[in-house]
Amino acid sequence: MGVRGAAKGVGEFIVEAVGEAVAEVILNLLACALLGVLVLTACLSWSFSPRMTIAGAGLISLFLAHGAWKSFRTPTTGHRRGLAALTTAGFTLTAVTALFLLLYATRCDCL
Repeated sequence: MGVRGAAKGVGEFIVEAVGEAVAEVILNLLACALLGVLVLTACLSWSFSPRMTIAGAGLISLFLAHGAWKSFRTPTTGHRRGLAALTTAGFTLTAVTALFLLLYATRCDCL
């Protein structure tokens, strides 16, 4: 393998390490921005109307609970349609977002 091969290997390692560091910074910034938007939305909603905020949170909870129930119960034959497909997709998106925030927003120093 000679000097040229070693230099090429070191160069590839440096490029990969810098790429991973940049991706980590971008994901952390995205998580902080998303968390900030969620907190701002909750604060503005609460300042506008606390009753509507609680009612909206209750409706969203019911929506997500239905999606979770449809996701984890024993599957029936065929595809989900209509409301079941919508609530399952909403639950899945919320679960993935929560996992993303759990993994990346915990290191967010903006709070």
